[in-house]
Amino acid sequence: MIKIKPTDGDNMARIEPVSVENAAEKIDKLNDEYARKLKLNNMKRTLLHNTTAFDALMGFHKLCDEAKSFLSELDVNLFCYAISFENDCMVCSAVFKSFLDEQGVDFDTLIMTPVEQALISFGRIIADNPHEVFDDQIEELREFFSDEQIVVLTSLAAMMVASNIINTVLDVEI
Repeated sequence: MIKIKPTDGDNMARIEPVSVENAAEKIDKLNDEYARKLKLNNMKRTLLHNTTAFDALMGFHKLCDEAKSFLSELDVNLFCYAISFENDCMVCSAVFKSFLDEQGVDFDTLIMTPVEQALISFGRIIADNPHEVFDDQIEELREFFSDEQIVVLTSLAAMMVASNIINTVLDVEI
């Protein structure tokens, strides 16, 4: 269950996202074709207050693409949803829930494959307490993934948690 934190009643973002026009200008200055293709949601527009912060967190999308070289899009979405839900990030949970809905998947009733179970377990542990990722968890992942792929998954999880933190701390609106 996602915990709802108390607010002062206004539910406003702590830092207003930059305008769409200003965001487009900042992305143009980055001279990054990859960044130009991204949908400018409120988190990205908030990060564009500083292009270094934006560039760092947008590595998430490149890691998603890398993960899709050995996982299905559904598996990537399940992994990211499990992390965001466990981390109580309302924004990212809602985004990945909508992706799952678009794919016709109900997370709560899905009969998961062993790969999906391993991914979700790994993601939840990282979100809850990365100090509790033990050797047996890594060995379970090795049944399905190479060391390089485990590095990609761990990096993707780290970027997902970073996105969760940005959205939660700055009260980014969905």
